[in-house]
Amino acid sequence: MSRDLRLLTFTSLFPSVARPRHGIFIESRLQRLVQRGGICAHVIAPVPWFPFTGDGWGEYGRIARTPQRELRSGIHVQYPRYVSLPYVGFSAKAGLMARAGLRAVQSLLREGEAIDVVDAHYLYPDGVAAAEIARRIGRPFVLSARGTDVNLIAQMPGPLKQIRQAIEASSGVITVSAALKNSLVGLGVAEDRITVLRNGVDPSLFSPEDRMSARRQLGLLTDEKIIVSVGNLVPEKRPELALEAVARIEGLHIVFIGRGRERPHLEGMARNLSVEHRVRFFDEMPQAELRLAYSAADALILASEREGWPNVLLEAAACGTPSVAFPVGGVPEILNDLALGIMVRGAHDAEGLADALRQLLADPPSRDAVCAAAAKFGWAPVLDAQLGLYRRAAESAAELSARQNLEPAEA
Repeated sequence: MSRDLRLLTFTSLFPSVARPRHGIFIESRLQRLVQRGGICAHVIAPVPWFPFTGDGWGEYGRIARTPQRELRSGIHVQYPRYVSLPYVGFSAKAGLMARAGLRAVQSLLREGEAIDVVDAHYLYPDGVAAAEIARRIGRPFVLSARGTDVNLIAQMPGPLKQIRQAIEASSGVITVSAALKNSLVGLGVAEDRITVLRNGVDPSLFSPEDRMSARRQLGLLTDEKIIVSVGNLVPEKRPELALEAVARIEGLHIVFIGRGRERPHLEGMARNLSVEHRVRFFDEMPQAELRLAYSAADALILASEREGWPNVLLEAAACGTPSVAFPVGGVPEILNDLALGIMVRGAHDAEGLADALRQLLADPPSRDAVCAAAAKFGWAPVLDAQLGLYRRAAESAAELSARQNLEPAEA
């Protein structure tokens, strides 16, 4: 196949003007894949239907403000609505998403768009829905596992059965870490169907800034030690452990960057621990400002109970900032160089985090050493392998179709 490959990316985890950081890791990879050359892409990103757009409806209102279509960095994105009732009908979610997604895909085909391969991210419900869409339009598809879809959702018997069926029908499944691959194998997926393609880091977006200058630009007017926590303020990220760890170290400050329902709880904790003067909260930040946040910090802290491939560790490292994290998911595959940071040993609790922070802050690696270690995680080999996987899927499907057309009809 000498022409550009025509890729349809299907995932509910994709940013929009309403939620600019929602699933940004998928958008970033797709943008780099398109920039590499040899591929053109269109995105179908289903969002739950909700009737009200006001701020008073919180996250549901933000979702409802998602446009029907958007052009993001030259990539056309559609956001079809599907019915999704919170806490109700989880087993039916893939079917409802597939129905909405299929209408959008059929509309694309009627408009003259061509599709060679369906590229689905997140195994359930997205991947299962994409499998049905690909079957209906007669195209091969590749799945990508991200973390919670394997570590949490696939532990449920109903979704697991559907996930296995989707993987069996696919041209292969991508995991972002070896740990996720091992988890899938443990769930009965054949090892030869899984390809590990980690995420990378872009040094043009993430590079060191002068620490004190970065602090001034963010209004962090202190010369004491600062750590930063970047991610949604939700229970599975365990931001309360990060706050407890900071409270145990005199003079240490923490900056939380992200939004979520845990923020009021964290603010109350800070007051109860009498460390509110050492805690700052920022909402979501664009990439350019995140570079300032990483550069302003002496370390990044990641307290998650589960992860796929935590991009924040590489983003911080590219800015010269080491990390402390629990050894979950892909973390051991990233923090395999002491220049990049320290994994918590022993109990996964606030004291374990505090001990690791003390160790790192007492003898931090140089910024140059951290940046050099981060540079090993470039995008080029990952993108080459990913494009190769998509091309093989398209070529195999074309060969199969040609053979079927040549076979004589049954008498």
